[in-house]
Amino acid sequence: MRFMFYNVENFFDTQNDPSTNDNDFMPEGKMHWTRARYIAKRDGIFRVIAGVGEWEPPDMIGLCETENRKVLEDLLTNTPLSKYPYRIVHRESPDQRGIDVAFLYRSDRLRCIKQEFIRVRFPDNRRRTRDIAHAVLITGSNDTLYVFINHWPSRVGGQRQSDPARTLAATLLRNKVDSIFSVRPRANIIIAGDLNDRPQDNSVRRHLNALTDTAQSKPKNLFNLSAYRESEITGTIKYRGKWSVFDQIIVSGNLLHTGNRLRTSADDCHIFRAPYLLEPDTRYLGFMPFRMYIGQKFNKGFSDHLPVFLDIWTTTNKR
Repeated sequence: MRFMFYNVENFFDTQNDPSTNDNDFMPEGKMHWTRARYIAKRDGIFRVIAGVGEWEPPDMIGLCETENRKVLEDLLTNTPLSKYPYRIVHRESPDQRGIDVAFLYRSDRLRCIKQEFIRVRFPDNRRRTRDIAHAVLITGSNDTLYVFINHWPSRVGGQRQSDPARTLAATLLRNKVDSIFSVRPRANIIIAGDLNDRPQDNSVRRHLNALTDTAQSKPKNLFNLSAYRESEITGTIKYRGKWSVFDQIIVSGNLLHTGNRLRTSADDCHIFRAPYLLEPDTRYLGFMPFRMYIGQKFNKGFSDHLPVFLDIWTTTNKR
């Protein structure tokens, strides 16, 4: 099975939603978000999904920065993805801009038996952010897989000032994971998302307690497979000439055990760096993600993030 996560950067439709602050992404808004640009965006997302899947689209797809269920249905209906029986796990989040997380899965490969959405509530009850989407799936090998899709609060205002918001999201997620482990100590868990922090930052390393040394794997621990993918020349985002891995895939220790029917490893976790997703970094040298906008200028690119993906092997079906 192949799992991917992608921050698609502002996948908005062109219609106004009075309940959210989506005015910039309207035809008359400052981004001049026309129907033609929307279609180019939708088709670009399909191209990336197809590229990650190689010979056929991934079994599971986590997305963030999608405006609503309508754009997801359009992606699955009006691109070649319509040939595949994808199902959607999605709920409108309370984020002020109206962007959500979503999870897509192929119903010919997986069966979803439960879905829920974890609300991240701040103490002042004023700030709003994205829910954490949780799906419980049954695989073709009749194993249970728990999937969490995240888009943690941003670093607006600075990393230190915004750190408590990501700590809150990490703590809520860890509590949910521990509740699963209390019932199923050998649970197969995948956590993915744009965490707006690096693998070594406190929210991820300390509060989610996602470890980086997979050699010491134990079933009830979490291990950050993306920690091995960050370097001076690669990451999932680039800011002021420096690459970082904000888009991460974290798994439970049980998935790292060779005796388990579902198994993966750090070597099976990748950043998708197709040449068409990169453009020259004229200011800091090297390359950078080929993003959709630079400020208010339409750049005709894909996203300011690169996708990540993970292969999961089974004893009965090797991809």
